[in-house]
Parts: sequence; C-alpha cells; structure tokens
Amino acid sequence: MVRVGTVAVDSTKLAANASTDANRTHDQLREEAARILGEAADIDAAEDARFGERRGDELPAELADAIGRPARIRELLERARRGAQEIEAERAQMHERRRQERAATGRAPTGRPPGARPTVQQRHKLANTKYNLTDPDSAVVHHRGTLLQGYNVHSAVADGQIILAMRATGIAPDQGQLAPTLQHAQANLARVGITDVIGEVLADSGYWNSAQIGALQRRGTRVLVPPMDRKARSTQTMQPETRRMREILATEEGQRAYRRRQQIAEPVFAHIKHHRAITRLLRRGRAAVQAEIDLIATTHNLLKLWRHSTAPAG
Repeated sequence: MVRVGTVAVDSTKLAANASTDANRTHDQLREEAARILGEAADIDAAEDARFGERRGDELPAELADAIGRPARIRELLERARRGAQEIEAERAQMHERRRQERAATGRAPTGRPPGARPTVQQRHKLANTKYNLTDPDSAVVHHRGTLLQGYNVHSAVADGQIILAMRATGIAPDQGQLAPTLQHAQANLARVGITDVIGEVLADSGYWNSAQIGALQRRGTRVLVPPMDRKARSTQTMQPETRRMREILATEEGQRAYRRRQQIAEPVFAHIKHHRAITRLLRRGRAAVQAEIDLIATTHNLLKLWRHSTAPAG
C-alpha cells in the first residue's frame, strides 16, 4: 500500500490542551512571579508563626518540589532570556560575516549594517512574544480566520493517503518545515525496511523555501511548490529558483501533477478532523503531543489497511 513515488506535504492546526487566557508576555511573567513569591513569603511567615519551622507532616524531599506554576514561570522566563540571547547571537554573526567580507574584498559590504542594539522590530517581538503557562510548547496559530492556542501539525502523505510522517510544531508558519517533515518520513520508511527514495514532493506555497527546495532537487527529487515571492514584480526581479518553478507550474503537465496534492493530502485531515472528530489534543508538551500525533497517524493507517483488506476483489 505504501508508494513513495509522489508524496504530498500539508499542515493543519489542532487545538492544544491549553487556553489563550494562560498566555503571558515577558513583563507579565515577571509581575506574576513577583506576586507569587510575595504571597508565598506571606504564607510561609504565617505558618512559621503558627507551627514553627517544621510541622511533622511535610512531604518527602523528592516530592516537595513538584512542578507548579512558580517553576513553570521560571522555565518560561529562562526561555525568554534565551530568545534575547539568540537575537544577540544573530547580530554578532552578521557583524562577523561583514568583517570577513570586508577583509576579503577590501570594500564595505553591501546592505545595511546591524546597529549597536536590537532593531525596533526585534525589541517589539521580544516584548510581545507570549508564553503559555499551561502548555509552553503550544503557540497562538491562525485557523480559519480565528486565533487558536494549538499546534501546527505537518504531514507527509503517500499516494493512497497513507501517512508517512506527522510532526507537531509550535510554530505557526509552514515555511522551513518542508525538509524536516520529509526527513521524518524517510526515517520512518527506513525503520520499516522501505528503502525507496521519495521521487516527487507536492506542497502549497506556504512551504516555499528556496534553499530547502534546491537541496531536494540536487538529490534528484522533483519538487512542485508554488513560489511565495511577494517582492518579485516582474520576471526580471525574480530569483532564478522562483522563475524556474513558475515556468514548470505554468505548463499543463506541471498543473496536472500539482493538482494531485489536494487528492493525496487534504482528505487525510478531513478524515481525522471531521469523520473522527479529532480537533483537540489531550496531552501537553512537545514530546507528549508528538506521541499523541503518532498514535493518530497510526490509527489512520490501520483504518486504511482494514478497508484495503476487507475490500471485495476487483
């Protein structure tokens, strides 16, 4: 039943076991941490005055530090700190690249140099990024015109609507997720002894990433993804990869091949979300959610196998 000549990649949103009401910005996390610590200090002082330092019914040390809201807030504040460090690291790398280019060419590099501090956009992003107290790995994603606290689920589907891989990410856009999803699919195929290489990949424009598509093409994989190049006003300003892809998709054969994406990938999500009514995840955290996603994909494939085995002979 598994044919990997053509594989379609698509995504859908599933609600997390969390609410948007549990989202906090960095400043809100700091305020809540201060409030909780203040309340805890007041309670400790009152209990010490009433019971002394020990009451005799304390939890064992290994159970006393269960993950609660204060621990979760500390975890999220650390995540926010790492986000700021990543921005600084990117700026440092840009400075180093420009220094190396100047040393190699003797000329000032083209383009605007990075400033001495993060840009307004970067500072705005840091200040307004929200972290969920209930499921920190989930994110606010757009779904049918609304905002949803959930996961973006990417699927690689073989001809015949067999799921080769499903990946849950807390990143709303699809861009950059094409290669990781196909790598996951190829690893799953190898795990069950299928050595065939994916020959053709179909995906919508949200997956456009010229570097990833170029790498797939150099390995001999045919890729059909409509370019998402809003800056290109004419063929003269298009990137070469964009121009070549648009030329392929403008042909009758290219259009016919690309239309198969809808027939392969989209019915899978229809079966899962509408026929089986799976629209919300039950578990929390990336690893637990991925395990749940794997179970959903496995049961989908088992249903396909059952229908295939019970179908009357042609």
